[in-house]
Amino acid sequence: MKTVTFERYGEEDVLGFKDMPRPKPKSNEILVEVRSTTVTPTDVSFRAGNPCIVRLYLGLRRPKKQVLGTEFSGVIVGTGDGARGFEIGDQVFGAPADGTGAHAQYICLPADGAVCKIPENMTLAEAAAICSGGLTALPFLRDNGQIKKGDKVLIIGASGSIGSMAVQMAKHFGAHVTGVCSARNVALVGALGADRVIDYTHQDFAIEGTQYDIIFDTVAKSSFAKARAALTPKGVYLVTAPSFATIFQMLRGVVFGGKRAVMAATGLRPEAEQRADMEQIKQWIENGVLTVLIDRSYPFGQIAEAHAFVATERKRGNVLIAMA
Repeated sequence: MKTVTFERYGEEDVLGFKDMPRPKPKSNEILVEVRSTTVTPTDVSFRAGNPCIVRLYLGLRRPKKQVLGTEFSGVIVGTGDGARGFEIGDQVFGAPADGTGAHAQYICLPADGAVCKIPENMTLAEAAAICSGGLTALPFLRDNGQIKKGDKVLIIGASGSIGSMAVQMAKHFGAHVTGVCSARNVALVGALGADRVIDYTHQDFAIEGTQYDIIFDTVAKSSFAKARAALTPKGVYLVTAPSFATIFQMLRGVVFGGKRAVMAATGLRPEAEQRADMEQIKQWIENGVLTVLIDRSYPFGQIAEAHAFVATERKRGNVLIAMA
């Protein structure tokens, strides 16, 4: 089978195509023929080895996990002994347990893992873009932010894959939502349900005087130090990208209380938790609560170009890769 691999950290030119043996499903596993995947900011960060803290996970000098890909959709073409809940031919979407491996023509994963049948009102290609945004936004808001009705929530990067999901989820939870994005995306974020939209090129949320119960930085473009003044006395700053500064700020919040910074590796949660959230997100999509934004699609052979585009940080929603 064809895969996209990288043997060293760097720019898009470190990506290459490699033939690997087609995996065989073990006991309680399913084999999925991947039809669509995505390139996410996580893939770009892993490929570049930047920020350096990601190398603690992937490998300090060279990546130990050489096939990227955080999410996929496809068709089940094989099952191992004892695999239950799916049949050959089922269309599914999912997320590999370690956040890698979906940039391949086939993938094996546990039948009781982070995999789910696609929503009835989505195409197979669109379903590939559910997990990265959905399985990040939901636990951050619900578990780490403990969002509740009436909260004032600010979402930085509101037009991205995580941010667009977060806007819609926060509104569903009954919050008053302010989105932060560039001028060209103001109308888009408003259409997603944001009560207010800030164009960061003309306005700075940190000095305007409004305070928020939750500030969710989905693109790691701010900092707890900057956001602190815009938080309520018990407010929380959520950030998706790992950094040593955020870890220090998290520990400080535990010791001194009050305003807090929180970072979480949502992709490394137990698969049973992710599976339950996938079922919830699927239901919301089928009920019209959530919409998955697609910016553009690239063929598998142009995945390096997709990386280059995602690295510009100008995508709206998700970037698909068509495996066929």
